[in-house]
Amino acid sequence: MNQSNYRWVIVAAGCLLGCVAFGSMFSLPVFLLPISKDTGWSVAGISSAMTIAFLAMAFASMAWGTIADRIGPRPVVLIGSAGLALSLALASRMTSLLEFQLVFGLIVGTAAAAIVVPLMASVTGWFDTHRSLAVSIVSAGIGMAPMTMSPFAAWLVSGHDWRTSMLIIAGLAAVLMIPVAFLVRRPPALEHPNAGAAASGEPEMTLSQAIRSPQFVILLLTNFFCCATHSGPIFHTVSYAITCGIPMIAAVTIYSVEGLAGMAGRIAFGILGDKLGAKRVLVAGLLAQAFGALAYVFAGQLTAFYAAAAVFGFIYAGVMPLYAVLARENFPLRMMGTVIGGTAMAGSLGMAAGPLAGGLIYDTFASYTWLYVGSWAMGIGAFLIAMMFRPFPKDRPQAEPVPA
Repeated sequence: MNQSNYRWVIVAAGCLLGCVAFGSMFSLPVFLLPISKDTGWSVAGISSAMTIAFLAMAFASMAWGTIADRIGPRPVVLIGSAGLALSLALASRMTSLLEFQLVFGLIVGTAAAAIVVPLMASVTGWFDTHRSLAVSIVSAGIGMAPMTMSPFAAWLVSGHDWRTSMLIIAGLAAVLMIPVAFLVRRPPALEHPNAGAAASGEPEMTLSQAIRSPQFVILLLTNFFCCATHSGPIFHTVSYAITCGIPMIAAVTIYSVEGLAGMAGRIAFGILGDKLGAKRVLVAGLLAQAFGALAYVFAGQLTAFYAAAAVFGFIYAGVMPLYAVLARENFPLRMMGTVIGGTAMAGSLGMAAGPLAGGLIYDTFASYTWLYVGSWAMGIGAFLIAMMFRPFPKDRPQAEPVPA
């Protein structure tokens, strides 16, 4: 198969790997109450395993990206796939809450980072045309996780205990992910040992110069504020709807609407990014995301929640793949894992902040209004920071370091 066709194999592999990896990780909310009833562990204690997983992903992302730059994405994705399956199997056997938190939180989160970051970096290197669309399709695979793996986990736990169900998911992850990981390859420009900036036609830039550049810092800050904007609304909107008098079963469907709209948003923003430029679409999307979050303040009826969820999900899911595209347009391919890993680290920290902030706001004010107002403010911050991004001049040979 020629390279032009094989690049879509990479996209398909990334789509499947991302879906199973994130779907396995996000099976925890489905198992939450069965685990608590079986073990007597607190819901908060079990839930904290997910917070630990987000933090583990944050701090592992840049490290895995750097390793993938050096040894290639395939070994790293294989390690992540095997590690994810093994850690899920081990978590299903844990007999204390602390053991469960450490195994599911630290190891599952670290393994997930080893899958997503190298995949995104590899996909950006395989495409010179349709890059935004390709990255968005891989991201859409991740977005499919709640609509595929979560219902499967719910079906399993309805007929088995949670330990057996989690063990089955671990086995499924191993069977699907490990063989598919062998399809992942380095981008053609990096296949040769001597491939570098000169060989690939890219400007000379050291890794130190890249991570000290204003462009890198702005990407990290933008992604942090962007994810902090939508993480609180994603986590708390169902609870907010219930406080507005909407029955729980109906309130849960709001999340489904948001997820379906997000699938369409990823593809639409990918197409727009290819036509109009990643930065232009990202900046416009960040501004729209801020007001999309604020729209929830005015929702009270189920139809209004559906409308807000459709708009918000379409936008926030659509902007996320554009960070990888913007990174590829401005930094050398040989360090793409490190750069995308850095943005993933910032995004994971932003995702970890929202649920906690929303809980504190509700406990303080007995209302979610200030959560959405705060999300709007964070979204405006992301928009203003992104406006500061200036691509590297095409005729400039290296990055300009941040002044000391």
